[in-house]
Amino acid sequence: MVDLTRETFEEKKERTRKIIERLRQIYPDARCALNFSNPLELLVATILSAQCTDERVNQVTKNLFKKYKTAHDYANADLTELENDIRSTGFFRNKARSLKALGQTLVAEHGGQVPDSMEALVQLPGVGRKTANVVLGNAYCKNEGIVVDTHVKRLAARLGLSDNGNPDKIEQDLMQLVPREQWTLFGHLLIWHGRAVCQARKPKCNECVIQDLCPSAQ
Repeated sequence: MVDLTRETFEEKKERTRKIIERLRQIYPDARCALNFSNPLELLVATILSAQCTDERVNQVTKNLFKKYKTAHDYANADLTELENDIRSTGFFRNKARSLKALGQTLVAEHGGQVPDSMEALVQLPGVGRKTANVVLGNAYCKNEGIVVDTHVKRLAARLGLSDNGNPDKIEQDLMQLVPREQWTLFGHLLIWHGRAVCQARKPKCNECVIQDLCPSAQ
């Protein structure tokens, strides 16, 4: 078992490198689980994914993206109709308001296009740093940060990579350990491993390829 009390920062970076190396072998196809064909679709899907499974979001967006194809479509959407279109994702009233306001802002300030900078994205309605990271990393192939969702938060703690509880602080800790060109990939790897093996209630430590690198391994 890893002894965090004696681990130096450089040793932690090397351990992180090994974690990435092994997880890449197990999950060579690790990628964003949300279906999208352009930045707007990914942005909308990510907003809908709050408190909802990616599988459910993909079911909803299959028809949603045929109906709402541009920022103008969301900006001009009937709010009640939009609510019904996304009802099964949960919190549909708040999400519908966010999507309509998002469309209006994109049309008014960005020519209907989704911006490709962190600064501009986090100014959009319904968009925080996590959502911006998803869009930048997956739609624009820009490594501006690391997505910290519930899986990443859990695994970062279990692996002893961050002792913070705040997602922004966890992200900063991880960004110091992971090479920038792997920031987007690292998020995917932890998410996939969190779903398959290092699950919330009962982690499958006996099946884990990074057990010897994990201070929480049982």
